[in-house]
Amino acid sequence: MLSKEEIKRTSVEIINIDMLVPENHLLRKIDKAVDFNEIYSFVEDLYCSNNGRPSVDPVVLFKMVFIQHLYGIRSLRQTVKEIEMNIAYRWFLGYTLNDSIPHFATISYNFNNRFKETVVEKIFAWILGEVEKKGYLRPEVVFIDATHIKANANLKKNIKKEIPVAAKKYEKQLFEEINKDREDNGKKPFDDKNDPPRTKTITTSTTDPDSGLFHKGEHKKCFAYGAHTVCDKNNFVLETVATPGNIHDSVVFDEVYHKVTEKYPEIQVITADAGYKTPWICKQIFDDGRIPSLPYKRPVTKKGNSPWYEYVFDEYYNCIICPEYHVLPYTTTNRDGYREFKSYSYICEKCENLSRCTESKDHRKVVTKHIWWKYLEKAEDVRHSPLGKDTYALRSQTIEWVFADAKEKHAMRYTYHKGLAQVSKWVKLKFAAMNLKKLATWSSKQYMLFVEYALFIRKNPIPRCGIGFFDSLNPSKEGFLFAWKHMKIG
Repeated sequence: MLSKEEIKRTSVEIINIDMLVPENHLLRKIDKAVDFNEIYSFVEDLYCSNNGRPSVDPVVLFKMVFIQHLYGIRSLRQTVKEIEMNIAYRWFLGYTLNDSIPHFATISYNFNNRFKETVVEKIFAWILGEVEKKGYLRPEVVFIDATHIKANANLKKNIKKEIPVAAKKYEKQLFEEINKDREDNGKKPFDDKNDPPRTKTITTSTTDPDSGLFHKGEHKKCFAYGAHTVCDKNNFVLETVATPGNIHDSVVFDEVYHKVTEKYPEIQVITADAGYKTPWICKQIFDDGRIPSLPYKRPVTKKGNSPWYEYVFDEYYNCIICPEYHVLPYTTTNRDGYREFKSYSYICEKCENLSRCTESKDHRKVVTKHIWWKYLEKAEDVRHSPLGKDTYALRSQTIEWVFADAKEKHAMRYTYHKGLAQVSKWVKLKFAAMNLKKLATWSSKQYMLFVEYALFIRKNPIPRCGIGFFDSLNPSKEGFLFAWKHMKIG
C-alpha cells in the first residue's frame, strides 16, 4: 500500500487487436458462423463502379446495425459512440484502434434512402438460409403471434379521421357462400352492387400518421406498431410483418400465413392464440391440408345469462333448442355470414327465465351461427387431441420467448423510427440479428461438441456404422451429423 502503481496512460505499445478479443466472444462466433461478403451481392446494383465519391463499405454499415440490434443499443448515434470505445466492436468491423468510425448520419442516410426493404428482406432470408444449411430449422410446427411496439409519437397530438373499411381477402368467397346458403333456405340472395361503402372513424397521430392507436387489456393507451411474427420450434423467426398498432391480429393473418407457407410448404401445424380463432382462419388452414392448434375461446355472453352451451343446434332440422326446450327456427343469413335463429315472442314473454335469456323489448331471443361453424368444431377436436395439447403448450417457450428476448435484450419495446416502411425494416433487421445470434451460439456449441466427441471416440473406439465416423483425427461431417441426431442435441 505504501508504493503506488505507475500510471501508464501515455505509454506506446505495439499490439495485435485480435489478441484483445476473448476467444468465446459473441462477435467471434458470429464472424465464424456466416460469410458477410455475401452482402456485396445484395447491394451491388446500388453502387456505381466508375464514378462518385468513395463510399463506406456496405458490409461495415450492416455490421454496425447488427451491433445495435445484437446488444440492444437504443439509437445509431449511441451505437457509434459504443463502437468508438469498444475493441471487440472495432475488431468485428475490421477497424484498428486509430481508424475513424463512420458518422451515424451516414448509416442513417443509407438505410433510409439506399437500402430499401427488398435489400433488408434479402439479408433476412440469407441468414435464415444459413440456419437451414446447418439443419437447425424445424418448420413442421410454427407459432404465430403479434406484439406491439410503442411508436415515437405523442398520444395528445392526434386527430379524428374517417377512413373506408378495408375489404377482407375472403370477402368474395364468403359472399358467394352466403348467397348459396340463403338460396338453400329459400331466401333471396343479396345484391352487392347496391351496398354503400362502409367507413369507420379512427384516431390518427399527427406526429407519425402510419402508427395506430393501441389499447388492450391493462396496457396503457398509446400509438404503436404491431409485429406479426412466425417462429419455429427452435425459436428461429421465419417471417414478420409490421403494421399499424390498431389492426387486429386475425386481419394480418392472411398475409403472414401465405408468406411463411410459400417459403416453407412443409409446415403441418399452425399454433396461435385465441385471437386467431375465427371461422375463416380455421377454414383456410384445414382446406390447405394443415392443422390449426388453437386454445379455447370463451363466447362473449352477458354475466348472469344462460350459458351458450345450453342453446343446442339441431343440424338436421336447422334450428336451435333453448334451455326451456323451445324451438328457435332459422330466419335468415346476414351479410357477415351468420345464420340467425329467432324465438317466438308470444312464447318467450310467458317464460319464467326470460331475464336470463334476453332483454329485448319484443321478447325475442336471437342466436347466431356462422356458415363455416364446422371448421371451428374441427379446431375444437384438435384442441382436445394430444397433438393440440402438446403444440399449444410450447407457445410460452417459443413465440412468447422470442418477444420477451426482443423487448428485454434487443430493445424492441419502442422505436425511434417513424413511418411504416422504416419500422418494417427496423423490425426485420432486429429479428435477423436475433436469428444470427442463435445461429452463431448453436454453431459454437456444435463445434465444441464436435471436439469433445472426437476425443471421446479416440479413447473409446466404436464401430464405424457404415458412414465413416473418423478417417483421421477429426470426425467426418456425415459421422458428426449422425452422432448429433442420435444424441438428441439441438
